Amino acid sequence: MDERTLIEEITKRVLSALHTEGDISQDTAALPVGVSVRHVHVSASDLEVLYGPGHKLTPLRDLYQEGEFAAREVVTLVGPKMRAIENVRILGPVRGRTQVEVARTDAIYLGINPPVRASGNLAGSSPITLVGPKGTLILSEGAIIANRHIHMSPGDARQFGVSDHDLVQVEVVGEKGLIFNHVQIRVKDNFRLEMHLDTDDANASGITTGARAHILTQ
Repeated sequence: MDERTLIEEITKRVLSALHTEGDISQDTAALPVGVSVRHVHVSASDLEVLYGPGHKLTPLRDLYQEGEFAAREVVTLVGPKMRAIENVRILGPVRGRTQVEVARTDAIYLGINPPVRASGNLAGSSPITLVGPKGTLILSEGAIIANRHIHMSPGDARQFGVSDHDLVQVEVVGEKGLIFNHVQIRVKDNFRLEMHLDTDDANASGITTGARAHILTQ
């Protein structure tokens, strides 16, 4: 191979590597990461308190997980110190019970101390007040910091060698890449593969939605 051909071959390989770097489709062991900002899930009855009798959520855009969507409806969160966070998005569809998910920095600002919990585990969680255009909802419990978790289908679980509710260690690739412990596996037939981090975890690791991660242990 002459010098010119060698240089062309090296250039081709470098360009190919640059093209595929960070492309999650080239790495079957990689997890896509979604950054979850503060949001609210509401029950049908609580939605009527906030937005009026008979009100239904209005889809604004579909979310990554099948059947879930960001609604046009927003609420204001109010803590015991009378500090408020406005325009907090409601996510649909409606649920059996209202749940508020915030990051730790949000909680500090509001003056609440929510536990780190899996979605739906609300017993003993923090009280919080929600204000909508038609009414105010005072919850004796319902605010949590969502635990780190990975959505996956049964097929994904077999590929990664994990089971529903397993806790794993995950390395997030980024400018300030970190290793996260106690990441919960959640398996459901219609789940699409994605790891969820809140904004505090994402900022700590210097990433945004679309970053990638790898399971280290199970």
